[in-house]
Amino acid sequence: MSGWKQFTAHLRKEFLLEWRSRDAINGMLFFSLLIAVVFSLAFDPTAAASRAIAGGIIWIAVLFGIVIALNQAWLRETRHNVLDAIRLAPAEPALLFLAKAVANFVFVTALELISTPVFVIFYNLHPLGESWKLLLLLPLATWALIVNGTFFAALSLRTRNRELLLPLILFPLSIPALLGAVQATTAILTGTDSPDLWMKMLLAYDVIYTVAGLLLFETVLSAE
Repeated sequence: MSGWKQFTAHLRKEFLLEWRSRDAINGMLFFSLLIAVVFSLAFDPTAAASRAIAGGIIWIAVLFGIVIALNQAWLRETRHNVLDAIRLAPAEPALLFLAKAVANFVFVTALELISTPVFVIFYNLHPLGESWKLLLLLPLATWALIVNGTFFAALSLRTRNRELLLPLILFPLSIPALLGAVQATTAILTGTDSPDLWMKMLLAYDVIYTVAGLLLFETVLSAE
């Protein structure tokens, strides 16, 4: 089987499992909407300061939603010895990692498309900068949070307290990506600065963690 067919087979499996259970989507959506409501009650959504803090609130909601999705994604592989079967299959481990990351990216992007209008309404957001750059920023920042999260979720899969260990590993390592996403979003919303530098940093972060994940995932998958 060619590499492309292996990748699409893994990806189709991820979409089918999520379509049947909807565990990740429902959990992420509920949590992100809860954060939007709670923070809108704590701050005046019509104040000018809301535009400055909205970027941080949005990406914190996305980051916590990503943790929920990642725990669900790899937990499925532990049932019925699926992960052991994958290890024995004559397939490239890097393609499994890539398919997991792409599937999680699609799920989180769907979450962002659903929850963003809620944030816009609750916080009365009207970008003062170049709003079209949000179309570039969203995939760059989302992939930055997803690709390393997918890798470290697999790394913590065999630990006893994986639900607790994953945030402890992921959050510190995601600080550069989270900082870039928040600063770029704030720059676009307020129109006071250019987000280009932060977006370039996110692009570099994406490339580094994607390459590292593809190269090291086989070692993680084979570990006992």
